Amino acid sequence: MSTIARPARAPAVPATLPELLAHRALTEPDRVALVAGDEQITFGAWQARAVAVAAGLRGLGLAAGDRVALHYGAAGWNDYAVAFAGVLRAGLVAVPVSDRLAPAEVRHVLTHSGATVVLGRSGLDGVRCMTLADLSGGTLPEPPGPRDLAQILYTSGTTGVPKGVGATHANLAHGCTLDPRRRPLAHSGHFLHAFPVGSNAGQTMLVNALNARAAALTAGTFTPGRFAKLIARHAVGTVFLVPAMAIELLHAGVHTTHDLSGVRLIGSTAAALPPAVAAQLAAAYPAATIVNYYTSTEAAPAQTAMVFDPERPAALGRPTVAADLMIAGPDRQPLPAGEVGDVWLRSPTAARSYYRDGDASAEVFHGRWVRMGDVGRLDADGYLYLVDRDSDVVKSGAHKVSTLQVEHALHEHPLVREAAAFGVPHPVLGAAVAAAVVTDGPLTAPQLRTFLLERLAGHELPGRLLFLDRLPRNDNGKILKRELRQLLDDDRATP
Repeated sequence: MSTIARPARAPAVPATLPELLAHRALTEPDRVALVAGDEQITFGAWQARAVAVAAGLRGLGLAAGDRVALHYGAAGWNDYAVAFAGVLRAGLVAVPVSDRLAPAEVRHVLTHSGATVVLGRSGLDGVRCMTLADLSGGTLPEPPGPRDLAQILYTSGTTGVPKGVGATHANLAHGCTLDPRRRPLAHSGHFLHAFPVGSNAGQTMLVNALNARAAALTAGTFTPGRFAKLIARHAVGTVFLVPAMAIELLHAGVHTTHDLSGVRLIGSTAAALPPAVAAQLAAAYPAATIVNYYTSTEAAPAQTAMVFDPERPAALGRPTVAADLMIAGPDRQPLPAGEVGDVWLRSPTAARSYYRDGDASAEVFHGRWVRMGDVGRLDADGYLYLVDRDSDVVKSGAHKVSTLQVEHALHEHPLVREAAAFGVPHPVLGAAVAAAVVTDGPLTAPQLRTFLLERLAGHELPGRLLFLDRLPRNDNGKILKRELRQLLDDDRATP
């Protein structure tokens, strides 16, 4: 008896995040979606509040495509999530702004984006500032379409003025599902993070809250002790960190003083996790899978992911589709495995772009391909290895020195907790390598250089060493190397 083959049913996917929230509110209204402090929000409540915000915003006279800034801090994560969902449902464009930004940075974001309304904090000149309680009335408009602009997210600005990265609804909703059997983080009751509002990592956590089976738990301001208490209290199964947080957790030894045995996944993002730190995490949390994620504000949702592998400790993994990762020369043509060039990722959906900056967009975005600003190589199996940030490579005489390689070597010293390498001007070589370190005990420059002799070539050895109590970082946990260069004139710099 013959059978008739039936075509495979396409997976149920949402076109926009408002569609996803509405679906979860309909099918799981009482399921907890967000937890911040003592407040928790179910999907039903999230949807009801977001719809009220959307109607209230349109009641102010705002039209589709108008920009609304969301100025919130760690204590307001739940209100921020409601505001974000409401702005998108109203067909407006969300502009997340962290309350950790300096006033001048906030003014730049508001001016550049053209936002005329700010939800959250008040006291900003030239714009209308409101709380969610101030919104009332209005008519709910038609839902936005997948091609409409949904968000403008400003880069962290470690090397210059932050740029606004625009993303469509299709870009934000890519990878989400309406099928409960396909929900990620199914092994967890809660996933925990401490990422700030206005960061790409924070936005990823917000999408996770909409899409994952686990509820989102926000730690607010990060401290190792508070983070560990939340893990133990809520039996957290998934933890998301940046490398700086991972280093602090290890240094504090919270895995020896709290019951963290329920952790099954530790995800690191925002910067490459040093191999030595990844190995320490694996030892401290033997039941957990350690995953390093590589993406950027510009490239998301494109990314690579790598489960820590002692055989490939420095690898950053592969994308879901191998052809979506490329190492290219200046002509944007692919280079063979082993050769060093620019790292490119291809977005699986509508690519992002720089808002109101066509020249900058032309340098970074080509179709769905995004130049990451990193230099790297692929091995024979297609795994990505970073050499350095393009702007951080030190051109010293006839050599090009990878600051990442120098940092990896520094992290191998048992007394080095944190490390950063960077280039400084040199009268003969053009540039030379310097490094800043935070140590857990007495360590001299000669002792550290002796340790490095077996790990680095002569031209890679730091000519000057800076011993600090902490490394300067931005809100996303990225080291501000420009500030380290300024500190070299301080007497803490050891020649």
